Amino acid sequence: MAWTKPVPFIEQTLKPFWDGLKAHRFLLFRCNECGAWYWPATYCRNHRNKPFFGSLSWTDASGKGKIVSFNITRVAMRPAFKDDVPYVYALIQLNEGPMLSSNIINCPPESVHIDMPVRVVYRDVPEIEMTIPYFEPDR
Repeated sequence: MAWTKPVPFIEQTLKPFWDGLKAHRFLLFRCNECGAWYWPATYCRNHRNKPFFGSLSWTDASGKGKIVSFNITRVAMRPAFKDDVPYVYALIQLNEGPMLSSNIINCPPESVHIDMPVRVVYRDVPEIEMTIPYFEPDR
């Protein structure tokens, strides 16, 4: 199926994350000094940092977490999403700590619930040369 949705804008500081997705790797920023995990790219809150993100590295993460909030969209607000409704958009607390949002797939919307364990699913989209991360139940 052709990609008809908006294409994510990739800022330079997040390029390693998107490059990791292309390789089916889920990368998060991790502090080299104290081990704290971050998303998106930022500075460690636990101590002084080296300049230019020098205290942090992109590190393989589990790609797993749990749903902390979600909504079920039943009416597409943009024509590009009309074939997707109903769909679930969720806030996910990753096992490493940071939160991110994504769609929940491979699950009936009515089955999604708070604290549901989920894992990343990679959708390769050759026509935009990207891989989009979605999440599905981790059974």
